[in-house]
Amino acid sequence: MTTVDPNFTDTADREARRARLFTRINAADKWFQVLGLSWLTPVMKAAAGDNPQTQIKEIWRLLIVPILAICAFLLLWAMLAPKVETSLGAVPGPAQVWDEAVNLHQDAQDKAAKKTEFEAKVAELNERRVANGQEPRERAYTGAPTYYQQIWTSIQTVFFGFLIATAIAVPLGIAAGLSPTANAALNPLIQIFKPVSPLAWLPIVTMVVSALAAAENELLPKSFVISAVTVTLCSLWPTLINTALGVASIDKDLINVSKVLKMNTWTKITKLVLPSALPLIFTGLRLSLGVGWMVLIAAEMLAQNPGLGKFVWDEFQNGSSSSLARIMVAVLTIGIIGFLLDRVMYALQSLFTFSNNR
Repeated sequence: MTTVDPNFTDTADREARRARLFTRINAADKWFQVLGLSWLTPVMKAAAGDNPQTQIKEIWRLLIVPILAICAFLLLWAMLAPKVETSLGAVPGPAQVWDEAVNLHQDAQDKAAKKTEFEAKVAELNERRVANGQEPRERAYTGAPTYYQQIWTSIQTVFFGFLIATAIAVPLGIAAGLSPTANAALNPLIQIFKPVSPLAWLPIVTMVVSALAAAENELLPKSFVISAVTVTLCSLWPTLINTALGVASIDKDLINVSKVLKMNTWTKITKLVLPSALPLIFTGLRLSLGVGWMVLIAAEMLAQNPGLGKFVWDEFQNGSSSSLARIMVAVLTIGIIGFLLDRVMYALQSLFTFSNNR
């Protein structure tokens, strides 16, 4: 009768558990990359005992070096900022900017409390009116929006404009990629309008929207539509160009197969064209969303439409001692949101495409 060495069994079990652990770490790695947390992979592998020396080098490259670079930037900022005098005083350093960010958060909480108090008083007043047999009155809160509300307004606007741009650019890009005639028709329009600045589009969009929308709409205010359409006109080109390129780059053998199978146009697009062109389409979408976010801030500043751009312009016009620090808070907010928007698109790209390459 053959006996099994218990030590051998234990070793085999440990190796199997270790292999499963590394499989899970490798599976999680793509999501760490999506979230900008790729440094977690070597940390977890080092903790699991996978070649610690190699993993430490990766931790140094992916985590320590970026942290040192940020610290060096903050140090230079803190050293050089007080030496630059402006009409509003010295340029604020990181500490002053952080203090102003805290003040903006506190201001947002105070404004939210005032709005809640106002709504409670209106509700109480209406209860009395109903008790006296009178009709209740609707009263809208007219206080200034909080910093977070302005952020949310900008995010809503950029996504609305981006969705319109996608709905226009993707079908046109597919048509241009499949048909040389459509490509010849669209190419001169792309080359003419692609370089046009949002500052040039904004007056035209403002006049057209004002002419078409005579009355103010509560659901879609004119200022919202103007900013969103400006975003659309400036952000659709990267998606259109990349979609056309992705569709035109499809393997010709696949096109021939679709002809042999006698696929109709809709089936060919949904089953063959889109899956093959998705990586380049998503590249265009990521570029378009980034362009749209930059365009939106400029449009809000110029047109004085609600959002982060208007916040920056108002602080510039305000000219108080804290204005420059608040503008820097807004600049950092714009950059962080831009990064998060790109991560959202990269996550969608990872979900819907076969390749996760950037």
